[in-house]
Amino acid sequence: MGEYKMKMVYGPVPSRRLGRSLGVNPIPLKTCNYSCVYCQLGRATQMTNQRRDFFPPEEILNEIKRAIELHSGRGEIDFVTFIGEGEPTLCKSIGWLIRETKEIADMPIAVDTNGSLLYREDVRNDLSQADVVMPSLDAGTAETFRKINRPHRGIGFEAVVEGMEKFRQEYDGEIWLEVMLVKGINDSEKELEAIKSRLEKIGPDRIYINVPIRPPAESWAVPPDTEAITLAHTILGDGNVVDIAAEETGEFSIVGFTNPKDAILAIIRRHPMREEQVIETLEKFELRDVHDDLKRLEESGKIKKVKYREKVFWLTVGGKREYD
Repeated sequence: MGEYKMKMVYGPVPSRRLGRSLGVNPIPLKTCNYSCVYCQLGRATQMTNQRRDFFPPEEILNEIKRAIELHSGRGEIDFVTFIGEGEPTLCKSIGWLIRETKEIADMPIAVDTNGSLLYREDVRNDLSQADVVMPSLDAGTAETFRKINRPHRGIGFEAVVEGMEKFRQEYDGEIWLEVMLVKGINDSEKELEAIKSRLEKIGPDRIYINVPIRPPAESWAVPPDTEAITLAHTILGDGNVVDIAAEETGEFSIVGFTNPKDAILAIIRRHPMREEQVIETLEKFELRDVHDDLKRLEESGKIKKVKYREKVFWLTVGGKREYD
């Protein structure tokens, strides 16, 4: 098929929740209505709360078709996931894309969203066609919501929570809700009890407890102590709580790439990687070439090396971070 480059579809990549996930990105880099302190892509650079088509939806669908054709028969895709380099529900045509993808994909569809727009009926209708919807709720109060998620001024906390509650009432699929814990912000007993009171009304099928395992937008946004994570399990645990705080394992697909430079840029643009992950993923290339390309890309200013929690990560230069 020749070299296989795509702008809006990537992977499959290993996911701690979804297995092998084919990512669909309908949003430009760091276009979001939140600027979360823990975001692995850095601070939001295009804050918006307006839905529109940022890319032609037909082009996105064509890339999905090509990716499915390329990986068909290999058993490499467990989910097609609309995830974005920002908030995917800002894409006005996401409902059409989900519907069309279900026509061509013999695998379930997931949407990874911050859940901020579920107060809108059109967004709830769009996501109702997905098999799994994965919203986030990191706070139980408006004050903590503003501290950790730093939302667009047009977003109110109560509307966000009520939107999730309405979606649960209307939606027949699975809701897997994630709580990202950040030390000193939402990891106290008081904060966790506040989150629990909200979750009880939403009634998700699963609750995933997560912590920042990759370099966050703000260097101080670090995982809580072990005791706080244990406390979170005690307070939130009711049989459907899953801990995904461990680092993910598994290979990142580099099918179609003919040189390590393009493969490196395509993967870490959306998914900052530990240095050992980069080497393992690019093992089809000569190790010398991988190291040389990493060095050249760093010298060119396209990627940079960051130390976080005693590990070395590679990430692209783009979204603003406290490290910058």
